[in-house]
Amino acid sequence: MLQDVLLTDEEKALKQEVREFVKNEVSHDLVKRMDRDEVTYPREFVEGLAKRNLLGLRFSPQYGGRGLPWTAELAAHEEIGVLGMALGCAFSMPSIVGEALQGFASEGLKDKFLRPMLKGELVSAEALTEPRGGSDFFGATTTATLEKDSFIVNGQKRFVVAASGADFFVVYCKTDPNAKPHKRISLILIEADREGVEAKHLYNLMGTRGGGTGRLVFKDVKVPATNLIGELNQGAAIFNAMMVPERLTSAGGALGLARAALEVATRYSNRRFAFGKKIREFQAVSFKVADAVTQLDAARALTHAAGRAADGKLPSARRLVSEAKKFATDMCWEVCNQAMRIVGGIGYTNVFPIEKMIRDARLAQVWTGTNDIMALLIQHEYYKELLNDPNPPRRSEADAEEGDLEDEKVYEDGEMWTKGW
Repeated sequence: MLQDVLLTDEEKALKQEVREFVKNEVSHDLVKRMDRDEVTYPREFVEGLAKRNLLGLRFSPQYGGRGLPWTAELAAHEEIGVLGMALGCAFSMPSIVGEALQGFASEGLKDKFLRPMLKGELVSAEALTEPRGGSDFFGATTTATLEKDSFIVNGQKRFVVAASGADFFVVYCKTDPNAKPHKRISLILIEADREGVEAKHLYNLMGTRGGGTGRLVFKDVKVPATNLIGELNQGAAIFNAMMVPERLTSAGGALGLARAALEVATRYSNRRFAFGKKIREFQAVSFKVADAVTQLDAARALTHAAGRAADGKLPSARRLVSEAKKFATDMCWEVCNQAMRIVGGIGYTNVFPIEKMIRDARLAQVWTGTNDIMALLIQHEYYKELLNDPNPPRRSEADAEEGDLEDEKVYEDGEMWTKGW
């Protein structure tokens, strides 16, 4: 597999470790019950990961992690991803919330929340999206008013995974209503059992079920000022840091889900007969497999490259992370649909898991910033990189036979009118 080219020996061993956990410790019954919405939150799954020290792999051993690079976590996430998006999200949440805690929180908060979270003793969740705005993150209306040594929090958040099931939430709140959008947001840790915190509504989702996704309501919730993560009004910087694990874990999970769908379809094509031979012998089928495995390998390579860029804090990291999230989740959607085409009508039933995989895959293109937002970020970063490059590449415009005819290179409509057109 391409993964074996991309990974170190240590990362290959981790991949195998996680694969054995997925094969031997996660029951098929759990996956089925979650899809039937018979599970509110898979806490035992998280505890099982924690027992094997598989949560927050990137974080320092000082807090309970393994101190591994992004490529290792992505290899692990691909293996978890075959279980579906809900369990993949349960695996990734400590990485996402932990990014804020390890990078910005006080040592007191790290001791009280980061360590027990990585031990599986506490379940975390993030509260970003509001009913009035999805992609308009900095337009948040949830408020946190500082009164003496406490914040008073009021507002609502929606689409919170583990709204029912989490022990604490990291909540983005407006703390300076008079400041510009990027300078008025703070991140505050709020325990689920505080008075005034309520999981008001659990959503009936098309897919990615069993994760306790719901709407949170905060009504006059009193929170100690010491629960502030980072500095007051530092929310934008923390948000941008958290978006790296948000989007890379989405990409990593998409690799696993797409791989699982492709494996189901490929095995089926090797056993199903039509017109006297295996359907894999028909190009209409085998070429779909070829296209799907190529797309999967391309997404895997891009995702691991983005992980290396994130580890190295390269200037291109924001673009590459956005590319990885967009490309891998779009790939996953396409491969899952191709898998159904290979399997045919029976793939549209629950005799095979492909219909569930398609339902799961669709959400990956929407959450952690829609793929349209990813496209916006990608082009913005690319324009910035190209036009501000201190050591620009060869100017290929001059390779044209008549490339020196500057008068013919009209860049503004006004020039055409001045030349009499």
